[in-house]
Amino acid sequence: MDKKTARVARGEKPAEKVFKNARVLDVFNKTFHTTSVAVEKGMIVGVGEYRGKKEIDLGGRYLAPGLIDGHVHIESSMVTPAQFGNIVLPKGTTTVIADPHEIANVLGKEGIRFMLESAKETPLDVFMMIPSSVPATTHETAGAAITAEDVESLLAEEGVFGLGEVMNYPDVLAAEADIMKKIDLARGRIIDGHAPGVKGKDLNTYILAGVMTDHECSSAEELRERVAKGMYVHLREGSATKNVKDLLAAVTMENVSRVLFCTDDKHPEDIRAEGHINKNVNIAIDEGFTAATALTMATFNAAECYRLRDRGAIAPGRKADFIVFKSLKRIEPEEVYKEGRLVALDGKPIQKAKITRSKRVTDSVRIDTENLDFTLPPLEGQVRIIGLVPGNITTRHIISRVTEKDGRYRDEDGAELLQAAVVERHKNTGNIGLGLVKGYGMRGGAIAMTIAHDSHNLVVVGDSTEDMRLAAEEMKRIQGGIVLVKEGRVEDALSLEIAGIMTADDPKSVAKTLERMKAKIRAMGLSGRIVDPFVPLSFLSLPVIPELKLTDLGLFDVEEFRHVDIIHKEGDKD
Repeated sequence: MDKKTARVARGEKPAEKVFKNARVLDVFNKTFHTTSVAVEKGMIVGVGEYRGKKEIDLGGRYLAPGLIDGHVHIESSMVTPAQFGNIVLPKGTTTVIADPHEIANVLGKEGIRFMLESAKETPLDVFMMIPSSVPATTHETAGAAITAEDVESLLAEEGVFGLGEVMNYPDVLAAEADIMKKIDLARGRIIDGHAPGVKGKDLNTYILAGVMTDHECSSAEELRERVAKGMYVHLREGSATKNVKDLLAAVTMENVSRVLFCTDDKHPEDIRAEGHINKNVNIAIDEGFTAATALTMATFNAAECYRLRDRGAIAPGRKADFIVFKSLKRIEPEEVYKEGRLVALDGKPIQKAKITRSKRVTDSVRIDTENLDFTLPPLEGQVRIIGLVPGNITTRHIISRVTEKDGRYRDEDGAELLQAAVVERHKNTGNIGLGLVKGYGMRGGAIAMTIAHDSHNLVVVGDSTEDMRLAAEEMKRIQGGIVLVKEGRVEDALSLEIAGIMTADDPKSVAKTLERMKAKIRAMGLSGRIVDPFVPLSFLSLPVIPELKLTDLGLFDVEEFRHVDIIHKEGDKD
């Protein structure tokens, strides 16, 4: 603090800006009180009565700190960090803890560096975590790997904050050398967790290793145990996984200080329609929490968890990151300020982000379309089928007899099945995993996507091999994204030219294209039980989520953790 700033804080000189007549959130006492806030050089220098060179009368509206997303994969928004800021800033999010796990699986360190560069082009503060588990498993072909040596070099780069979610918890529990070296390199920084179902002594071991947070709680019991053992817990509300309402049952005034919010994976049209972290806050309010408590979870708690002592509260010495809103029943920011500067007004960004394009992160779909063969073998006897679970990214491992007529398949209950393929697209190995999917419901076409967690190979589903092949050919032409084929012609497409998972285009146009494609897929007979047609397909190839998945190396039984044949032979474990 220099002498001039001290004089401003003491009220001897006018501040650059003063926000007057505001109902200010006090996160330390979880109350609101009417006062003014003085800002100098982007920092809060005082709370109380001040004079300002510029005075902004809020007319009795509420003023709270900017919201913080404690864990997000920006790539899941399908736009660059710069464009992501355009979507979330108007919703009140001013800081995110980002794990570029998705692009790292495609492009490794080069992808992470692209994310760091793009993040500099938005007022949104993006703190980047280094992905700890790339590839997620050895049972699929990823485009790259992040080694312990890579972690060490990346931790030295500007904008890198800590170690991303430690997904490979079995190796942590066994104290395997590679994952422990990564954790040791990040010691002293934040180390995020990912430990679904881990409990008891295994959880003790996981925490002992150095992991500090978890966003994978699925029950109140899990939340209570993690908090009791010193972890911070994220309540997640994304496009695919929604845990906030269920987990709030375990949040009390005694443990609330260890709870924060995140989105993890959220599509742009969902952010625009329902909000970002303010959506999490509004769920908490609907569930009976006061607005002050809900907002504290979204601000101060997140800042404390990630040791961001320069934000998360409206107090001297904190960044002047604010949201302005008029109702405590539903938090809808009317104005958003970043370091005292207006960055969003009435749901729109003040300044559009720059377009980031780079040849280093494009041209990533490398497949030989001349030799694609999606033909299934003769399906005699019992067959393994991937059963989609509505509203969830898990699948069922179904064993059934299958009939085929004119290339269309049905199970023994008469239910229609779709063919599925996962094509390795990073190194042109020619690997193709084949299977059958139940519960999607689409007829007369095919869908192809290069958004396929975690390795992001090419996933194709359809009711004819001809349409599946056409979708794959179009995907190679546009170099990544989502392709819809209907009855022998390309019906629609979203180009995601950056690593096959993001685009530099405007988020509004991305959301518009996705909504249009969703409508077309529903018209082709999509099951009414599936809310978003893209989510179940994007997780179809993730071999760490039960029960049966499909990678470029074939069908994968997650419970047995091994690849299995599509034909279920007598003596095989069900």
